[in-house]
Parts: sequence; C-alpha cells; structure tokens
Amino acid sequence: MEFPAVPEAADATAEAAPAAGARVLVVDDSNTIRRSAEIFLRQGGHQVVLAEDGFDALSKVNDHEPDLIFCDILMPRLDGYQTCAIIKRNPRFAHVPVIMLSSKDGLFDKARGRMVGSEDYLTKPFTKEQLLKAVEAFRRPAA
Repeated sequence: MEFPAVPEAADATAEAAPAAGARVLVVDDSNTIRRSAEIFLRQGGHQVVLAEDGFDALSKVNDHEPDLIFCDILMPRLDGYQTCAIIKRNPRFAHVPVIMLSSKDGLFDKARGRMVGSEDYLTKPFTKEQLLKAVEAFRRPAA
C-alpha cells in the first residue's frame, strides 16, 4: 500500500527543480573555478554538482547521473583525459556530454580531448555566457 507514495515524491522533486534546468557536474581542482561555474550555472537555472578531482567525479557521476559534465584537464591523481575516458567507456554514461576545461588553448589539447570522447573544449577563464551556451548546445532534451 506504500508504493503509490513513491511516484508522488518523485513528482514533487521534479516540480521543485527548474523545468528547463540541466543537472551539471563541474570537475575542477580549483575552488575558484568550481564556485564561479556553480554561480553561473545556478543563475542559468541549472542544478550543479561539484567534484574536486577525477576520482570524486566518478563517484558523483554514478550518484547524481548528470546531463552534462565540465571537466578540467590538469588535475592531480586522475587527470581530465583519464576521467573522460573512464566515463565514456561506461555504457550507462557514454551518452553524457563531456566538455573539457583548460587554461591552454592548444590544438593538441583539443584533439586529445576528442580522442577520449569529449564533445567540446572551453578555455579558462570562461564567461557566464560561454558556460550557459555550452549547456544549451550539448544537453539532451528531456524525454
């Protein structure tokens, strides 16, 4: 008899979140970059999950199932290329767009990002407009 309560709870959660908002994971070892991205994305009506490094990101991808991931390239322990490759090899998350973040704007970095499965590349520091435009360009429409 308790089963009907579950869909009602799910509906209430869906109504609490912005209808147009995406769930976005931001992975960066810089607290400043994470917080800037969080502020910009929340202002755009999106839900934000933050991760400090690749290992943190992998657990949060599993727990939060983001619609889109922004991932820094240069991080300790597990870099952005490795993190992206692991996410893309998992059939459950292979469809999730990954946008690499880097302070370098080199052709090699962009090509290497594509090789591990990233959809795009943003150079830091990014603007609010660049971040929100990337979300709109790459998020999959809700079914």
